[in-house]
Amino acid sequence: MSLKSILAAGAATSAATLSLIAMAPGATAAQGSPDAVANALTCTTFTPNGRKGVADCTNNTNRTIAFRVTVVCGRAMDQVGPWRTLNPGARDTSSINCPFLSTGVGSVNWQEG
Repeated sequence: MSLKSILAAGAATSAATLSLIAMAPGATAAQGSPDAVANALTCTTFTPNGRKGVADCTNNTNRTIAFRVTVVCGRAMDQVGPWRTLNPGARDTSSINCPFLSTGVGSVNWQEG
């Protein structure tokens, strides 16, 4: 068998395998992980004074979820607030200050964990 025939056979086998994988049942990118919940938290983020970042979140699910605030601080290390655990339907806040020598809050977000 020539090298050209071997390469052609290998390419055909690879294409067939990929088409079978593509048609196989299972999780797709659109489905996400089984633990993912759309709109699990409703959060409002703000800075009351330009130095502190706050995330005020409500748990919209029937399971417990943890979250914390993440703050980008100008000319200083980014900061993360303390983890807060929310029971179903509960609301709480997580907050953190930017370091003294920073130029203040650049952005505020939250992280689920």
